[in-house]
Amino acid sequence: MDTLFFWLSKLVWLFISPLNIMLLLLVLVWLLLLANAKRPAKRLLGGIVLILLLIALFPVNDWLLSPLENRFETNPALPESIEGILVLSGALHPERSALWGQTEVNAAVERELTFMSLARAWPDAILVYTGGSSSLVRQQYKAADVAKKLFEEQGMDTSGILFERQARNTYENATLSLELVKPGLEKPWILITSAFHMPRAIGIFCQAGWPMLPFPVDHRSHPNGDFKIGWNLGGHLSGLDIAIHEWLGLLAYRLSGKISAVLPGPCNPE
Repeated sequence: MDTLFFWLSKLVWLFISPLNIMLLLLVLVWLLLLANAKRPAKRLLGGIVLILLLIALFPVNDWLLSPLENRFETNPALPESIEGILVLSGALHPERSALWGQTEVNAAVERELTFMSLARAWPDAILVYTGGSSSLVRQQYKAADVAKKLFEEQGMDTSGILFERQARNTYENATLSLELVKPGLEKPWILITSAFHMPRAIGIFCQAGWPMLPFPVDHRSHPNGDFKIGWNLGGHLSGLDIAIHEWLGLLAYRLSGKISAVLPGPCNPE
């Protein structure tokens, strides 16, 4: 069932990604023109242009990302004693790293940077990196392998880090790490991931019975609702792609019972 969920989530996203929808609509315009249906083609093309103008001008991506990124406190106060620190993959390019022979990262590299910083602050904590491959076909390239190389390049002793290298999505990050670590839960655990992804991640770990203290990083929206009108089609489209993917992920995980709410909060709210 988990494999079916993984495949369906990947395949469905191919058709509902905002960028792909725009491409499919342009293909439809082309087909209408080939069929000499000029009036509907003009109307559809006009709608596409209007939507792109609105996206370029207004920070729709920030409007959608802000509720996700403000769900949990940034730079939260942490306890003096913790049991462990767990970071989710998503900041590395496993295949590109293997092919080029270098550690290739993306815009979410704050996950790894924060993990290294907190690991130094709590040298006795259990350290866990979880992440395999999210690719449908290239499962041989594992994020955990690249992470190990990155940490060693930055001078970390990786002999004390637990690397979970089979997870394909956030649900498997939680379940496979829980099986690997078997945490005692006598003391708190810290979870590191991107701020927009933190609600879904916390919800999954809570549902799995592994309460986590969220430490969100890699923010993509403006804080405090500081939304600015500007002209940035590429940036807004990229952010919109991330935002819609995350909101749909929350909905899919809620409908499948993997989280208990569409927008999860803390595991143990006071």
